[in-house]
Amino acid sequence: MRDLHTDRLVLRGWRKSDLDPWAAMNADPRVREYFPDILTREQSTASAARFQADLDRRGWGWWAVEVRATGEFIGFTGLDPVDEGMPFTGVEAGWRLARPAWGHGYATEAARAVMAFGFEQLGLAEILAVTTATNLRSQAVMRRIGMTRDPADDFDDPSVPDGPLRRSVVYRLRAEERQPARRVPDSG
Repeated sequence: MRDLHTDRLVLRGWRKSDLDPWAAMNADPRVREYFPDILTREQSTASAARFQADLDRRGWGWWAVEVRATGEFIGFTGLDPVDEGMPFTGVEAGWRLARPAWGHGYATEAARAVMAFGFEQLGLAEILAVTTATNLRSQAVMRRIGMTRDPADDFDDPSVPDGPLRRSVVYRLRAEERQPARRVPDSG
């Protein structure tokens, strides 16, 4: 597994010290606004363990994100194969940050780093991002990193109960459509 570095962030493996802020993040109703439920401490701990196991096994996945200058854990970002049962296949990019990290451009910066890794290191032809139709903040990040949406790809997420969070949108970026990176993340 390799760490990715941007100007302000380190995308790295999960540490025991991440578990308290990760659990607090997942218990925050605003952070989990576009998910069916908040997570318990046990669910958060289990997810971090799965994320680290994937990083160890294949060398990429959902990285913990820390602020380079302070070492503060602020969330996660990464790439993951699309879950089975979805109406499409591929590799999905994603991110989730603690509320104090919102509005600083960290999600966009982290997403650009994982997109560069996916295209340049993994040789992916396309990367997807999926969110609820109502999650406009996340969709804004998707557009900032060059992704586009075709409304024909919108779908009802079979893993989400009936209700306002079920309708989802898919954004895509193909390698040949990608704008040159401002700065390719280095590995550390």
